[in-house]
Amino acid sequence: MAQDADKQKIVVVGAGPVGALAALYSAHRGDNVQIYELRDDLRDPSTTPLNFTKSINLALSERGINSMRLSQCEGLIDDVLKDTIPMHGRMIHGRRKAGELYQESQEYDVHGRFIRAVDRAGLNKGLLDSLERMPNVTFHFNHKLTGADFKKKIAWFEQRPNVSKTDNPHSPTHTSLWEKDPARASEIAVDFDLLIGADGAHSATRYHMMKYAQLSYQQSYIDTLWCEFRIAPTADGTFAISPNHLHIWPGGSFMFIAIPSADKSFTCTLFAPSSHFSSLSKLPAPSLLTFFAQNFPGVCPDLISPKDLQHQFHSNPHLPLISIKCSPHHYASSVVILGDAAHAMVPFYGQGMNAGLEDVRVLFDFLDAHGVYDPTLPDPIAREQARAQALAEYTMQRTPDAAAINDLALRNYEEMRSSVKSPLYRIRKWVEERVDVYFPSLGFSTQYSRVSFGNERYSEVEKAVERQGKILMRALSMSFVGLGGLGCFLLWRGNRAGLSGRWLGGLTTHKR
Repeated sequence: MAQDADKQKIVVVGAGPVGALAALYSAHRGDNVQIYELRDDLRDPSTTPLNFTKSINLALSERGINSMRLSQCEGLIDDVLKDTIPMHGRMIHGRRKAGELYQESQEYDVHGRFIRAVDRAGLNKGLLDSLERMPNVTFHFNHKLTGADFKKKIAWFEQRPNVSKTDNPHSPTHTSLWEKDPARASEIAVDFDLLIGADGAHSATRYHMMKYAQLSYQQSYIDTLWCEFRIAPTADGTFAISPNHLHIWPGGSFMFIAIPSADKSFTCTLFAPSSHFSSLSKLPAPSLLTFFAQNFPGVCPDLISPKDLQHQFHSNPHLPLISIKCSPHHYASSVVILGDAAHAMVPFYGQGMNAGLEDVRVLFDFLDAHGVYDPTLPDPIAREQARAQALAEYTMQRTPDAAAINDLALRNYEEMRSSVKSPLYRIRKWVEERVDVYFPSLGFSTQYSRVSFGNERYSEVEKAVERQGKILMRALSMSFVGLGGLGCFLLWRGNRAGLSGRWLGGLTTHKR
């Protein structure tokens, strides 16, 4: 639909980190890019995220960093990384049987690699600022996708004016939303060559794509809610606990975590079954303090005062965790969905944003490989055919990878809330790291290192870890068999020596 045959017209729905990076990749290849966002300008501090939380810290790891590094945007990755905080491992908190508090560091990687805590708003601002400097990019905030014809390649957006309105009765915040007044809302039609949907778990793009693609869709909520808390800086303005760790208070069926922020505070999250939240909300105030004292020792009053703990629990929203899988991720040559729109996952591997940013890199790898940006293509029809082939191959590769990290993230919840204290977990981690260090040619590595510090496909990670597990189990079984055989042999030798001694003793007595 683009009038300039040499340029594609790309419409990106969603101006979060994934949509912004997709727009950067596209704009640097010469496309005319239009970005449509449901909310106000996300760089405006008064714009509250759709889940109503005010401060979201994310884990940035190799996949996300690599995807931004390859965006061809000079200075972007340096600007992003300078505002991050290295986290070298988990700090496990607990109380010993004797009553004393303890904290135990578990390094993420035997080679010293680390993940980074990053402020979502700061990351988003850096990406949007980079886009704003590009002449072939335009922003359209407060635009809601209301319909799309993916055969004719036309999308309809509703423009809505801003008003100050309370957005959430559970967590009142005055932010810019629109009035639901049909007389004031106007709709525009926008043509495109390719629409990229990066509009989150409740994606309007995915909804409208379902009318065209034979899309298999699976959505589930786990029986866990989450609530945000904050550990303030100390009186002298420093971090209250180590800033270079992700802090975990494992509680079996629930957990409390803390991630460092640039202002020397910690963004904390309580994850627990919905029944716990329901009970704690109804019980008298001291019950919450007792719950924290029993399960998360050292948090209250050491790090969060009883008053602040109760205020934050009752004023911050208690939100669900959604998991989404779908296939395909595209339709024909006209639309593709990325990030949470295609594969929303629970946050326990810190890979949601990283996987979304990697989606962008993988998508444009396929577009490049199929010659979509080849200037020698004879006409727009050839480009459209190349784009259709690229999107088909993208779906073929990315769907199993998205399903794999979705499953790994869910399993990692069990590890974080419980297994981190298990001797068996520690033994396996220790063995895999020793093999990695002393026998690198065997290709052993922990699952966490493969996911967070490399760019290996998620589905291949899952297979490799399963293969490693079988090898380790066989080795341990053989070790136990060997030890058992050695024990039997020594016992047999001992018994035989005892019998021989008694026999010789008998002969001596007989001779006497």
